Formats: sequence, C-alpha cells, structure tokens
Amino acid sequence: ISVSFFPPQVLLLAWAEDLECVPGFQQKVFYIEKPFEFTEDRLVLNLKFDDCKGNHKLNFEVSNPDFTVEGDGSLVALKNVSDVGRALFVRARSEHAEDTAEVVIVGANERHGALKEILKLEGNAGIPRQKRAILATPILIPENQRPPFPRQVGKVIRSEGTEGAKFRLSGKGVDQDPKGIFRINEVTGDVSVTRTLDREAIANYELEVEVTDVSGKTIDGPVRLDISVIDQNDNRPLFKEGPYVGHVMEGSPTGTTVMRMTAFDADDASTDNALLRYNILKQTPTKPSPNMFYIDPEKGDIVTVVSPVLLDRETMESPKYELVIEAKDMGGLDVGLTGTATATILIDDKNDHPPEFTKKEFQATVKEGVTGVIVNLTVGDRDDPVTGAWRAVYTIINGNPGQSFEIHTNPQTNEGMLSVVKPLDYEISAFHTLLIKVENEDPLIPDIAYGPSSTATVQITVEDVNEGPVFHPNPMTVTKQENIPIGSVVLTVNATDPDTLQHQTIRYSVHKDPAGWLEINPTNGTIGTTAVLDRESPYVQDNVYTALFLAIDSGNPPATGTGTLHITLEDVNDNVPSLYPTLAKVCDDAKDLRVVVLGASDKDLHPNTDPFKFELSKQSGPEKLWRINKLNNTHAQVILLQNLKKANYNIPISVTDSGKPPLTNNTELKLQVCTCKKSKMDCSATDALHISLTLILLSLLSLLCKSF
Repeated sequence: ISVSFFPPQVLLLAWAEDLECVPGFQQKVFYIEKPFEFTEDRLVLNLKFDDCKGNHKLNFEVSNPDFTVEGDGSLVALKNVSDVGRALFVRARSEHAEDTAEVVIVGANERHGALKEILKLEGNAGIPRQKRAILATPILIPENQRPPFPRQVGKVIRSEGTEGAKFRLSGKGVDQDPKGIFRINEVTGDVSVTRTLDREAIANYELEVEVTDVSGKTIDGPVRLDISVIDQNDNRPLFKEGPYVGHVMEGSPTGTTVMRMTAFDADDASTDNALLRYNILKQTPTKPSPNMFYIDPEKGDIVTVVSPVLLDRETMESPKYELVIEAKDMGGLDVGLTGTATATILIDDKNDHPPEFTKKEFQATVKEGVTGVIVNLTVGDRDDPVTGAWRAVYTIINGNPGQSFEIHTNPQTNEGMLSVVKPLDYEISAFHTLLIKVENEDPLIPDIAYGPSSTATVQITVEDVNEGPVFHPNPMTVTKQENIPIGSVVLTVNATDPDTLQHQTIRYSVHKDPAGWLEINPTNGTIGTTAVLDRESPYVQDNVYTALFLAIDSGNPPATGTGTLHITLEDVNDNVPSLYPTLAKVCDDAKDLRVVVLGASDKDLHPNTDPFKFELSKQSGPEKLWRINKLNNTHAQVILLQNLKKANYNIPISVTDSGKPPLTNNTELKLQVCTCKKSKMDCSATDALHISLTLILLSLLSLLCKSF
C-alpha cells in the first residue's frame, strides 16, 4: 500500500491497477481533510470513472447541491461552503455502467489519527515494529468488487532472503471456513482475493503469515495479517418489527406522540451508509387534512400536527389512517437507499357523545300471567361501537315498585330489552308507566352531560286472559286414620277464579288418584272415600297418600287449575306379626340343643309392634321335647330338651304384638333332625321316615274303625 498527498490535502488510497478494465469508479472511497471553507470553483478532488466502453453520455450527481463534478472528473464547489457534513457521495452514470464514490471529510483535529480510526486499523497502520523479518501491512478491501478475480490486494515482504523459502498464509478465509477467499504467492508474497467480499457477512479477517523452508518447516513467523473490508452502501433500510399499529385518542393536543418507527440498516453504523432519516411519503385518507401527522426525521417518532378539533373521530371519513413511511440512509441524501413500511394509526374514541333514545315514548302490550321480553328500546350513540363509550346501560327509575320489570342491554344491537319477570295481573292493574334512563358504561368526558333525550317513557297495556281457578291452600293437607269406613268425608276443597270480573262457575274433578280410593263432588268440592285407606299400601310414601284434583271454570275455552291433596294416614293395628325363619335343622347327636333363634316383624307402626310375646302351643305326649326362651323384644330361641331321632317335626308357636287390642299369629316351625357324619349333614331320609310313620298310624286307625 502506498500513501500519497494531493491538494487540497487529499489522502488517497491507491490500489494496484488491474490488468483488465473494471467498469465504475477506479477508486470508490476518498478521505480529505476538512478545510476552513470550500472555495467556489476551486478543485476539491479528481474522480476517475471508466465504463470501459468510452464513457458515452457520462453524467455525475453530487449528494450536496453546492458541489458539481465536471466532465473530466473534477469535483468543485459551486459557491463558498463551510459546512457539508461528514461525507459527499458522487453518483456516475453512462450508457453502460453506473457507480457511487464516497468522499469522507476528516476534521482538522483528526488529521493524524483519523485514518486509523475510520479504516479501523487500530494501531496497525503503516509497517508495524517487529523483531521478525516478515512485514505484513494491514490490507483494506472494498466490499462488492466486480470480477475479474483473483485480484491482488496487498503484499507481504520479508527483509531477509533465504533461498527456497516460501510464504504460507492461514486462518479464517484461507484454510478455515469460509475457505479459499484469500491466497498468497509463495515466492513474491502477493496477497490476492478470489471473490467478492461482503462486509455485512464478515467485516474483518485475521490471518497469519509464516515463512517455511523447502521441507515445509517454519523458519519465520507466524505474523498477524489484518484484512479489513471497507463498507459500501449496499443495504437498504429495513423495517423488521411490523406490523406497525399506533393509537391516539381523539381530541389529543397537537404534538401528541403516537408511535415510533425504527428501521435497520446492515451497513456500517459508524458511517453515513447506515445513518437513517425518516419521512412520510403518503397519508390515506387525506381528510380532514393531508398532513395529519409528522415524523421526526432522526428518531422516527410520529406525532399529531393538527388541532384537537380536527382530530374528531365522529367527523372523520375514517378513524383509521395509513402512513407510508420511508427510511433513507446516507443521512437522507438523494443518493441514499430507501426502505418503506406502512404505519396504521387508529383514532381511539372517547365518550364525548351521550346515548339518546330514538323517541320519547315507547308502547308495549303484554298478556297477564306472561313473562319475557315485551319491547326493545332503541338508542343512538355516535361514539365507537363495541366500546364502553357506546355500550348502553339502562335503568328503570320510576313505575316499578313491585319489581315486575327488568331491562337488559342487547350486546349486539345496544337496544334495551324490557322484560316482565313477575306475571302481571289484569284485575289489579291494566296499565303501567315506566320511566327509563340510558347511560354509557364509560363515564362521559367532563364537559359533556346527559340530556333529556337520555330518558324515555314506556306505556304498557295488560291484556285480560281467562286464568285457571286457584286452590286455597295448595297443597292441601289432612290427617285420617287408615281403615275408616267407605264414604267417609276427607276434606272439602276451595278454589276461586282470579277473573273476578267475568263471574264464572267452577266444577271439580279427580285428576290423579293412584290407588282409586277417593271421589269429589263436582259442585261443592267435597272429597270422600270409595275404598279402605291402607297405610301399608305401596301407594303410600312415608305415611302420606297424594292425589291431584282439577278446578275447571266456565270460560271459553275453559281454564283449569290443579290442586294437590296430601293425606297423612294414622296407623291402626291391622297386621299380625310374622315369624322368621320357618325352617330349622339339627343333628340327631348334637351336643348344643339350641336349635334356632326366631325373629318377629310387623307392618304396623309402634306401639302396634314390639315387644312381641313368644309362646309354645300345647305339646302332645307324656314328655315335653322343646321349650322357647325370649331373648329380647323381637327375638326368642327354641331349645331341644333331648336328642331326637332323625325325622321331621312341626313345632307350634304363637307370636303376639303389643297393639290394643293385640294381634296373634299362630304358626309352625318345621324342624328337621338329620344324621351328621364328618361334618356333613344328611337330611335326605327325614321326609320319608316322617311319611312312613304317618302311613302306619293311618293304617292302624283304619283297622280299628273297621273292627267297630
């Protein structure tokens, strides 16, 4: 690399010339020291552009309108200029090629150190002090160079020559991924690049150079070789965080910040290549003003610029605005690259319009005895639908002392649905007048109030219908003893007709009588029995028998009312006790002669049940064979007094309850005496044996009768 100075103090980076012509600026980046003032018509810099085909129709454009480039490539000022910014950009176009060159302006106080900072050499500028004989000067390569490749970009020098010595290059970009980007001439030390570089992919390469002998053994080095890729403006600004949606409340003060737009530029952030400026290209819609918003060119903040009066959601063509935002690099200069995005701004509603009824009075008609919605009250509200500033809340403020009416909001239509929740009675009141107010869920803004249109009257007419008679009381209850005589009077029911103005007659009938025990006089409502009432019947639940009766008026058509009768039945001792079990077995050689424990039960209720009295009937024969012992109020035990022969025996037992008068059940316990061997009971022959003895006795009796 060679460094030369050109007036006025031009610091030029000159690259080794290619053997073949490369279209475009032959040098793309220039660094000049900023003078006190650029003087009119004085040469600033010579630019060389070649499209390799004669430069027909060549013209230049400069990012700053105070400068121009003449046909020979001379950059001059059109007037005396003192402040031009950090850089100038020159765009050249011909019939066959176009390119951009950058002129970086360095401040006077940066003269000695700026080159190192801007080119990111960080102390590697020039030939570094090394103890070794290898001199590896940092190499600067612009990105996006055009073919042909390879092209020489630098040279490594060895101060001490050794016959047969070779240069060897290594590191990322040589023998490490991405491989093969750089190579070195083993003999001359020329460093070449083999392809186009992209600074946004890799900005710096740190390589190592060493010298080897013929056998490949390192004799000098390694020494670090830094290669820096110089940025070009080859990346457009991008908006990556979309979609961009902002909200602003209607009536907001001028200058209210809505949102921030931020774009990203992959170029070098320390250069103007990534210095972004923002601008609004288009606003849709354009009413009430084509310039509703402004964007800070540096920060990207979008703010309102119209008065609060114009920012009225209800008068706008649309509460949604779309802004096409442009981000341009190069500090917004004409030569900068651009990117665009759409910002959607929604004008949010505030509750500045109270709801108003569409009319002052509503009419409704409802039949007595019916519930449900009877009328929908309609309102208008200019605020944003489906928001708290639009949703209505209705309240009945007068005319509802019995709480017979309720009103709710239809969430889809915002209408007030007035309902009857307690059936109305025509005979009590045929007309009702309600006063209803409507408000919003959200409070109104301080300078707005609800007016007369926010209240309305509802006139309700109740229509008379033929109502069914009503039993008093309902249900009806009565207590009777079971087993009362057939034809006994149970109760006389009372039903009245609510339609007092119609003077109708009432007839009665049985509707549901599960056991068929009852009848009713159709005229006076007297209920009598047609069968015996039995508390133990399956139709009786928890001592209560239930029947339903109808009262039918003489209307057209007739109306019916239903009454329920509950008869509580008192118990009578009308059931004898039952004994269990009725069969018992015992071994003929049993040592334990306690045969069985007997229990007694009774369908009646206490005191017509236990304690039970257990007794044995008179035993035949000279010897008593068994006895019975009471264990408790409900159980007794049968005990043999001696072992019996294998046979069947019937033991007569009587059990008596405690009712008044008491009832006795005389029954028999069948006792089987069986043969028991090895824990097995054999009762198979007992019936046969018992039958044989009976036949013998019958034969003897028959003979005796014949002899007489």
